[in-house]
Amino acid sequence: MDQINLVETFSEFKDFKNIDRETMMRILEDVFLHMLDKQYGTADNFEIIVNIDKGDLEIWRMREIVEDGEVEDENLQIAYSEAIKIEPDFELGEEVSEEIKLKDFGRREILTIRQNLIAKIQEYEKDNVYKKYKDKIGEIVTGEVYQIWKKEILVLDDDYIELILPKSEQIPSDYYRKGDTIRAVVSKVDMHNNSPQIILSRTSPVFLERLFEQEVPEVYDGLITIKNIVRVPGERAKIAVESYDDRIDPVGACVGMKGSRIHGIVRELKNENIDVINFTSNSSLFIQRALSPAKIININIDEATRRAEVYMKPDQVSLAIGKGGFNIKLAGKLTGYEIDVYRDTDIDADDDVDIGEFSDEIQEWILDELKAIGCDTAKSVLNLQVDDLVKRTDLEEETILEVVRILKAEFE
Repeated sequence: MDQINLVETFSEFKDFKNIDRETMMRILEDVFLHMLDKQYGTADNFEIIVNIDKGDLEIWRMREIVEDGEVEDENLQIAYSEAIKIEPDFELGEEVSEEIKLKDFGRREILTIRQNLIAKIQEYEKDNVYKKYKDKIGEIVTGEVYQIWKKEILVLDDDYIELILPKSEQIPSDYYRKGDTIRAVVSKVDMHNNSPQIILSRTSPVFLERLFEQEVPEVYDGLITIKNIVRVPGERAKIAVESYDDRIDPVGACVGMKGSRIHGIVRELKNENIDVINFTSNSSLFIQRALSPAKIININIDEATRRAEVYMKPDQVSLAIGKGGFNIKLAGKLTGYEIDVYRDTDIDADDDVDIGEFSDEIQEWILDELKAIGCDTAKSVLNLQVDDLVKRTDLEEETILEVVRILKAEFE
């Protein structure tokens, strides 16, 4: 092999798509210099010439011409009698440039070079991918579903880089097939077993924030600031927004005309219910807005313990709690307060209360058992003996006693 054609001899190079040709040639040069240093003791007097267009590589060694019999290092010096065989006009002290052929290295050395080249390029690729995605943390990326496993999905981006979407980072109602397009935010990039591991997320609040930046120009331009986001992925989210420009309605801008802007986000999040709330430094007002759509009558705040006691009419309690308790839980996270909801104590003791209003304190299946025997109100339950309630329902005595305690507290 008088010269090496990189395209033919190192056929694996065509598989490396994330490395430019110039960088690849530079790696080639480094690998050959390392090999020369190992074989000759030094590579300082060698020059590697790489032809980027043709993919050929030439190796030239420079040696000083010395008197015959005075050669101390054959790698650095050449005897005068040998030098004039190359070029008759050479004189003592001049430098001889001589091409080293690959065939001079031997088969084993060439195979070693080949393996080192591939290893170096793979290492460069991995490092390149790591740096690229490390800078993309917090950004939305789009990819194609390539493989679906029980605990995660393998996604390929446009450059066929492997991305991982764990089950824990998927919205519960997410369902994908191979070939589907997927959007997610880059949440974490690590080196695992010397390879970059890129983790995506669709449950992160950052994903929702980036979606708002894409859909709402005022958010992207910084005219509207997102102060906080809390989510129960696939169920409900609350986002507090603020604008320093009095001419801009932050909530209206985020929702859009007839919900045009927020609808796209809701669809992307599999119909997640999104509450957009005007941020305020007034804690009482902020809590009131966070509990929307429930209407509050009164609120007591203890700043020391970060607790808030909220009073409202009985028919508003279930709205404040929300389905699965998500509304009050997210309101607490958004405002930073532990929120306790109480029914308005001004209710007339003679008034009765529908037992459905106690869904925040009594489990739904227990209420269904009571309704099945005709007990639709609190007093209709309290008017029966505990033993009678145990006989007529499938509830245990301990459960009945707890229900009675809760209902009695309503009228005390």
